[in-house]
Amino acid sequence: MKFVISVIDDLTSSGTPDEMTQINIFNDQLRANGQFIFAAGLDAPENAEVIDNRDDASMSTGKPLFDAKENFSGFWLIEAESIEVARKLAFSGSKACNRKVELRPLLG
Repeated sequence: MKFVISVIDDLTSSGTPDEMTQINIFNDQLRANGQFIFAAGLDAPENAEVIDNRDDASMSTGKPLFDAKENFSGFWLIEAESIEVARKLAFSGSKACNRKVELRPLLG
């Protein structure tokens, strides 16, 4: 089963050197266990925009979807044999990055 672990951040004190070290250790553990698919950080929300080209509308908001204090600042795509294992990995990821995370199964 595949899951996404989304990192929830408020952009205060993000990505300290110690947090980056812990994230790298977590990533290495995922790789060693065959659970790592992909991971990445996301740029700040003020650099996001919503695009809508349904029916050739060619619309852009020039801003993120949500105006909120918290946002997604990164994610992991992982492989886990069960939701229980994915949940344990999400707890470990939360500790590594020192942020709340959201765990969500991928469809299909």
